[in-house]
Amino acid sequence: MIRLIGLDYGSVTTGVAVSDPLLLTAQGLETIRRTHETKLRKTLQRIEAIITEYSVTGIVLGYPLNLDGSVGARAEKSAEFAETLKRRTGLPVILWDERLTTVSAHRYLDEAGLDHEDKAKVVDTVAAGIILQSYLDYLGNNPGEKEQFEKHE
Repeated sequence: MIRLIGLDYGSVTTGVAVSDPLLLTAQGLETIRRTHETKLRKTLQRIEAIITEYSVTGIVLGYPLNLDGSVGARAEKSAEFAETLKRRTGLPVILWDERLTTVSAHRYLDEAGLDHEDKAKVVDTVAAGIILQSYLDYLGNNPGEKEQFEKHE
């Protein structure tokens, strides 16, 4: 069984979503918060715990490219985080274009009628769900891509 998590990695928060076992839908799970951008120990420990709890076989990490498609400082940090995740978990990590994901998450939460404070609590989780759902939709059209996760079942 293949199961993926999606991560929206930010400077002090990481939104987490998990796929269903059929790789059809993404569900927002939680937002991991940290006190400083470089303090990743607890964030990594929590991600590893989620991987174990849900029998995760792969990670989809949001890759925040600039609007013109170029790689900026935030995308470079995400690529570094991807390498850390690969080393720590041994799982494949897919960098997935997340341009405008947070904007979409805010729009969705505005439509749901959440106030600013409530939105701040869940926006990263919702963004992680959007990132993962986008990748799951891609997998649905490219089933051969699932093979990279099968050896980690």
